[in-house]
Amino acid sequence: MNAIELLKADHEKVKTILTHLSESTDRAVKKRTELLEQLEAEVTIHTQLEEQILYPAFKAAGGKEQEEMYCEAKEEHRTVDSLVLPDLKKTDPTEPEFAGRLKVVKELLEHHIEEEEKEMFPQLEKLIKKRLNELGEKINTMRSSLKKMVSTSKTT
Repeated sequence: MNAIELLKADHEKVKTILTHLSESTDRAVKKRTELLEQLEAEVTIHTQLEEQILYPAFKAAGGKEQEEMYCEAKEEHRTVDSLVLPDLKKTDPTEPEFAGRLKVVKELLEHHIEEEEKEMFPQLEKLIKKRLNELGEKINTMRSSLKKMVSTSKTT
């Protein structure tokens, strides 16, 4: 699979987790906690794959417009990874704040996904179409090692 197909599959996983979280109730504490852990793992791995493999290739192949898009995408990652998701994680799943914070995380992630799929990925396809399979292989290799690191950190 090429890099874009792999990352779109990640986007679908994230959207599915967000949907399940949004549909859960404040009584489903265990379910919310598990889904939040899944969301964090998926987002963490996906962010690293994009920032270490895809975004640098995009920035290098493009011009000023692509560099600005690259910077915006990285800032959106920082917002979710460093600010909004950590806030959601420390919010009691039974409290009304959880639903409010979840809605913000969901909106940010859906906006980010839409921008990537409608703007960045089509440009990427034009700029480096011949390299997408090679980047896909790098993504698969890196994903395997990141998943091992995530599962190891959960057991320790």
